[in-house]
Amino acid sequence: MKSQEIRSQFLQFFKSKSHKIVPSAPMVLKDDPTLMFTNAGMVQFKEYFLGNSEPASPRITDSQKCLRVSGKHNDLEEVGMDTYHHTMFEMLGNWSFGDYFKKEAIHWSWELLTEVFKIAPENLYVSVFEGSKEDKLGLDTEALDLWKEIVPEDRIVYGDKKDNFWEMGEQGPCGPCSEIHIDIRSEAEKAKKPGKELVNEDHPQVVEIWNLVFMQYNRKADGSLVELPAKHIDTGMGFERLCMVLQGKQSNYDTDVFTPLIAEIEKITKAAYGKSEKIDIAIRVIADHVRAVAFSIADGQLPSNTGAGYVIRRILRRAIRYGFTFLDTKEPFIYKLVDVLSKQMGEAFPELKSQKTLCENVIREEEQSFLRTLDQGLVLLEHIISETKGKTVSGEKAFELYDTFGFPIDLTALILRERGFDLDQKEFEIQLKKQKDRSRAATQVTAGDWEELNPVNAEAFVGYDHLETETQIARYRKVESKKGTLFQIVLTQTPFYPEGGGQVGDKGFLVDDKNNKINITDTKKENNLIVHFAKSLPKNPNVKLKAVVNAKNREATAANHTATHLLHQALREVLGTHVEQKGSLVKGDYLRFDFSHFSKVNKEELEQVEKLVNNRISEQLPLEEHRNIPFKEAVEKGALALFGEKYGDAVRAIRFGESMELCGGTHVKNTSEIWYFKITAEGAVASGIRRIEAITGEAVKDYFANQDEVLEQIKAELKNAKDPVKAVSTLQHENVALKKQIESLLKDKAKNLKTELKSEISEINGVNFLAKQVDLDAGGIKDLAFQLGNEFENLFLLFGTEQQGKALLSCYISKDLVKEKDLHAGKIVKALGKYIQGGGGGQPFFATAGGKKPEGIKEALQEAQAYLK
Repeated sequence: MKSQEIRSQFLQFFKSKSHKIVPSAPMVLKDDPTLMFTNAGMVQFKEYFLGNSEPASPRITDSQKCLRVSGKHNDLEEVGMDTYHHTMFEMLGNWSFGDYFKKEAIHWSWELLTEVFKIAPENLYVSVFEGSKEDKLGLDTEALDLWKEIVPEDRIVYGDKKDNFWEMGEQGPCGPCSEIHIDIRSEAEKAKKPGKELVNEDHPQVVEIWNLVFMQYNRKADGSLVELPAKHIDTGMGFERLCMVLQGKQSNYDTDVFTPLIAEIEKITKAAYGKSEKIDIAIRVIADHVRAVAFSIADGQLPSNTGAGYVIRRILRRAIRYGFTFLDTKEPFIYKLVDVLSKQMGEAFPELKSQKTLCENVIREEEQSFLRTLDQGLVLLEHIISETKGKTVSGEKAFELYDTFGFPIDLTALILRERGFDLDQKEFEIQLKKQKDRSRAATQVTAGDWEELNPVNAEAFVGYDHLETETQIARYRKVESKKGTLFQIVLTQTPFYPEGGGQVGDKGFLVDDKNNKINITDTKKENNLIVHFAKSLPKNPNVKLKAVVNAKNREATAANHTATHLLHQALREVLGTHVEQKGSLVKGDYLRFDFSHFSKVNKEELEQVEKLVNNRISEQLPLEEHRNIPFKEAVEKGALALFGEKYGDAVRAIRFGESMELCGGTHVKNTSEIWYFKITAEGAVASGIRRIEAITGEAVKDYFANQDEVLEQIKAELKNAKDPVKAVSTLQHENVALKKQIESLLKDKAKNLKTELKSEISEINGVNFLAKQVDLDAGGIKDLAFQLGNEFENLFLLFGTEQQGKALLSCYISKDLVKEKDLHAGKIVKALGKYIQGGGGGQPFFATAGGKKPEGIKEALQEAQAYLK
């Protein structure tokens, strides 16, 4: 059975049980401050479990893209080492929100596995929660009794809190679970040892296939449990493992989920899968990781140095490193796998098809960049080895190479072993732990339980129409972090826009009837609740309040947000409809807009884009807002939907003239309120992604005023020339002429100096030697050195010079001398660089070193003779 058919059969089975099939949510989370990635199927439904909103259907089924590489669920280092761990994987699930519970979940799971998928019941084991004294919970007798009706009791395993109690996080909905495990060993292996004894023992052929979670408790901040108002079902079955079972394989990587990728890797690298453990691991790593990276990019997350982008970059670099070390690939090739992946999974996940070119471009550029880093790291590692006394390399130095330059520690250890050195692994681990502790301390947040006072209104956000409103605190909690104590406040209704869609959250204040004011420093959305951040609470949290948004900042932010829509439209008009928004930041003082485009936007194109936007502003286009339009209808009307965004059945559409987008942000009532649009910067973010920064309104007025001031200063420097442009042009021409004169004078100077220096060359042990400080620039020194090299055999030159307070050493060695005496100019200047507090390198016959201590030149020149003794 093909993987596509397996996915379809699962979804259709639950559709027959009155479940609504919903699409996978984006794998990369943009508006959830508690998670970077969707790491389980239930993530997109958190708000339903918490009771913050109502689902479209009480029964839902889907196949969710998931990523587990950070935090509690961190499988990265296992990936590739075995045959069943993955970074990106699909989670098949069925959900009940206050509808059916354990009986239906258990019976339907067994029906699907044994009757639809025809898995032999004798190969299956089930587990139930044995209870927890710590949580004052007993054995899950309800689940146990239900399973006893289906399977022999010797097929039931009792699991502790670690294996059979599922929690969303340190706080929140949780409950006992029943796992279904399968034994796919041979009959001979089964005869040796019962599968029951291998459940949860990390055996590659006795694995968990499905987890049925019974959400019935809420974990409080103090660790205690309380019953949820409604009981829910949350199940998750690993799609890749299910394919392994149904296709009769012993490894996930032998299924048609991975075999097309593996075949392409073999074809490109000429490596054979199944012949060598090291090569097999490398191929599995690459096949797994390209999926995670491509899906992340398609969902809108580019590799970067921070946050979720850093995680994606780390996954890709791990794949590149394995190819570099074990498949001997020194050129980019992983990007070529995206085509295979797109053909294989594009039907189920159309974003892979539509974003294929972008994925290829970004991955190729990342490969090129990291391969350069590996080359640089090898040079730096050679330097560390050369300075190591003894045979053990400092773990602190290796950590610096890892932390600062991104050079993988396992590659460092491998190279050291090959060279006969050991790595002080313990010291490295100490440095790594210090870094992790620093990072953890910087980001650690401890949240108390919500104190619930009032219900949240059904339509809690009134900020599209009002900047202030009468309200009350619905709930609040205290949050401790490195930044201090904050309070998170949810209001019964609010005019504050929460951060989302690139737009920053509103600021403002709450005020009571006695004019006591609480400043709101930020607003975010969490699990469908609008959360306001403040440093304090009202003395009486139950009093009625007025919520007031900072109107000036909101107006400026709204102008910039509308400007991003007009900019998007203008870019598509000028550059082509391939342009798609790939990210944005909308603040009161400026806007940033990232978009897909294959080349630099030239000056003429930018001017055209700017003009088009300002034309839309001049046309005084009114806002047309559709707040609850069906998604399908909005798209049919021409609204642009952004990849990587999660849209519901009903959406909000914003139109200004020909520009129409799905958007939840705040906007001006008329484009004339923007006043003027000015692009301030354009540049690359990644391959195929450009970024424009721009300003509007008051910021443009300040910009023009500053430009006037700069112009006046320039005119003053030019003695108030009537035509400053002509005056600057004249100065440039004069400067070019003067430079030519200086170059001519320097050549004459070098010529005279050459005659002088020839008489100073002395012979040491058969080598023509000269070490001298000269008054020439780097180019002049190089010319002089090679001229002397053409006139003298066996020549060793070391020149020093001081230029603008910096020191420069240049070493020239005749090529014959390099071979005979085993000399290397690059190594020599690197060693002598310590005298000028610098470093450098180069070729064996010519190299330079720069430093910040000119007074060390003399000592470096004196030391040069030592290389000829």
